[in-house]
Amino acid sequence: MLAQPPVPAPGPDRWPAIGKDDVYRPVVVRGHYRTGADTLVQAVTELGGGFWVMTPFDTDRDFTLLVNRGFVPADRRTGIAPSPAMQSIRGLLRLSEPGGAFLRTNDPAADRWYSRDIAAIAARRELGRVAPYFIDASDPRSGWPRGGLTVVRFRNSHLVYALTWFGLAALVAAMAWRVRRRV
Repeated sequence: MLAQPPVPAPGPDRWPAIGKDDVYRPVVVRGHYRTGADTLVQAVTELGGGFWVMTPFDTDRDFTLLVNRGFVPADRRTGIAPSPAMQSIRGLLRLSEPGGAFLRTNDPAADRWYSRDIAAIAARRELGRVAPYFIDASDPRSGWPRGGLTVVRFRNSHLVYALTWFGLAALVAAMAWRVRRRV
């Protein structure tokens, strides 16, 4: 999926059908950033600790979505305003991350964010109706914020499957032993 050419970002008519099969789908969207509405979400990347910069993007198709413009170190949080000019954004579609992180919950009132929770960020920034997904920008430029740092992880349930089948095999063996013992 990652090697596929980007498709247009899903519009409001497709939002109800977006699910786990759409994660990491390359997308492209045209529009402009809404300045002064950045949300900084705590992050740890290969570049160290800092923040993801989530910025509302008003598309030319009359809907708004959040774009993860990339990572900034904690000491570089100022001077990162996006250009309000019309532009195209390429990136990977990602689903909302509601709630927070391990042992940390988002605190919208204090503007403290530990996960990229689209609904909570949209409510806090009074963005109105926003796409239920965000885009991880794939622009690995040298300045800040630095995009292209998405870590692609697909769910691996092999251990769960193995434990289930070994457990079932042990249960069958125990039941067979019990039946044989009674005979």
